[in-house]
Amino acid sequence: MRCCAAKTGGRACCRPGPAPDAPALETAATAVAAVTKPDEKLPPVELTSDLFYKLTKAELDFKRGQWQSAYVSMMVLAQQTRDPRLARRSAEMALAAKQGNEALAAIRLWRELAPDSDDAVQYFLGFSVLGDDLTESEQVFAQRLNRAPPQARGLVMFQMQQYLLRAKDKAAAFALMERVLAPYAGMMESHLVLAQGAFAADDKDRSLREARRALALKPDSELAVLTMAQVLGDADAVGQLFGGFLDKNPGAREVRAAYARLLVEQKRYDKARAQFEAILKEQPDNPATLYALGIISVQAGDAQAAEQYLRRHVELVQRKDDGEGEPDGDASKALMLLSQITEERGDLDGALAWLTRIDSTDPRIALTAQLKRAHLTSKKGDLEGALKQLRDIAAVDPAEQAEVVQTEGQLLRDAGRGAEAYALLAEAIKRFPDSPDLLYDFALAAEKQGKPDEMETALRKVIEAVPDNHHAYNALGYSLAERGERLDEAYALIEKALSMAPGDPYIMDSMGWVQFRMGRLKDAEQTLRRAYALRSDAEIAVHLGEVLWQQGDRAEAQKLWREARAKDPKSDALRDTLARLNTSL
Repeated sequence: MRCCAAKTGGRACCRPGPAPDAPALETAATAVAAVTKPDEKLPPVELTSDLFYKLTKAELDFKRGQWQSAYVSMMVLAQQTRDPRLARRSAEMALAAKQGNEALAAIRLWRELAPDSDDAVQYFLGFSVLGDDLTESEQVFAQRLNRAPPQARGLVMFQMQQYLLRAKDKAAAFALMERVLAPYAGMMESHLVLAQGAFAADDKDRSLREARRALALKPDSELAVLTMAQVLGDADAVGQLFGGFLDKNPGAREVRAAYARLLVEQKRYDKARAQFEAILKEQPDNPATLYALGIISVQAGDAQAAEQYLRRHVELVQRKDDGEGEPDGDASKALMLLSQITEERGDLDGALAWLTRIDSTDPRIALTAQLKRAHLTSKKGDLEGALKQLRDIAAVDPAEQAEVVQTEGQLLRDAGRGAEAYALLAEAIKRFPDSPDLLYDFALAAEKQGKPDEMETALRKVIEAVPDNHHAYNALGYSLAERGERLDEAYALIEKALSMAPGDPYIMDSMGWVQFRMGRLKDAEQTLRRAYALRSDAEIAVHLGEVLWQQGDRAEAQKLWREARAKDPKSDALRDTLARLNTSL
């Protein structure tokens, strides 16, 4: 076969000849594939039988792992034919063989043969910036900026910044930026790029100066104010910056979204909710905004609003998954939250129905849904069915196997089969000795079986393995307080837990309880009231009620205990407290 590429603008014109075998055609096609852009100029190369043979041999050598001979052959052919596609193929071979110097040589030839090829420039910049000498890169960056139309120069500047972020020598990269951008000092984008470069080089003062200059040149630029926020660092200052900018530019959607996320991080949920609601007015069908509002509503304790937002989020995401529009994420997390909200409302069948709609390819989410399904089945009174569900889970990873066993132990303990839970977990910690969570649950089971020494030993192992596990500190401290033993040590353990998780109402409850045991009734009342305000949990209500009872406020104590009974009719803490105080409701 003899073909002429030039006469047909890159397409081959052929006349019959001897047909090569299929493997030869395939490998030769790799080198002369139609990678040419419609406007790319190619030399008039005649695909002779000799050239075809050499291309085929180079490709076959490469497939056999003989990269060097293949690379040299392809480079020689590129130089002889002046065809940039062959130089590109040489570069690809060297890159696949992880040969940096050879790849750069081929890329240089590719640029020489196709000086107008953007792909060649992109390859060259990506490769050369990683080296120690940025001189060649500087020339290319300057040329690209000079040749770019004025309206496109900002984009070229940002592309340069992305390349230079990968440079090993940050100071040299920043100096290059300064020189290349010097002629464009009147452009806002120039100062944004310099701000980012200075930030990457840990020069905060310069970064701030450049960000301020960018914002002064274009006061309504969202990109400028977001860059200023990044280099400011201080959350309060960033909040003031965003707030002031939004007052003047209420339609700045990206800044508003960033401000809302900042408010969430600061746990200022009411203000964050207002910002996301403003975004939702402009984009009522934005799944990400609906999900954010659902999460915020959960945090704020507004279950009704959370359910509305999350339902709408699921509807939109699953509609797109069914082919109506582009897919927009996985609804699984929202479905888990909806199941939780429905469960807390007492509708266990509804909670299970939400879980059945989860169809995630994420094995972590799928396992969580299966474990939650077993939990709800048990809560409905079908413990054996729940245990069967757990045993049907085909967990392969040891960590997942440990989690399944841990869930089985929790279900047995919650069902009042504490001895079985203890035996199961005692055996499990032998199989999975590196699971702190399993060891923690074993500690709780041991305490329920009247084995405080085993519990303490297990919890201290958890603390040793995971020093920032505030649950372990809290559990050990609370156990000591509950038994009225080593109260100073109990206080120190709970105080440590509270320093790690200062807003945790359950740890506050433990602190209030140890204060009560130490005779500090007023302190205990204040601490428990704060805990109950954060989380109206039945056990916190029981503890606060006992503190008030001891202070003589028996009517308020009885009121709290009735609230606890309404929340948890089977509360062991309430039953034990009423029996100990010889009273009833």
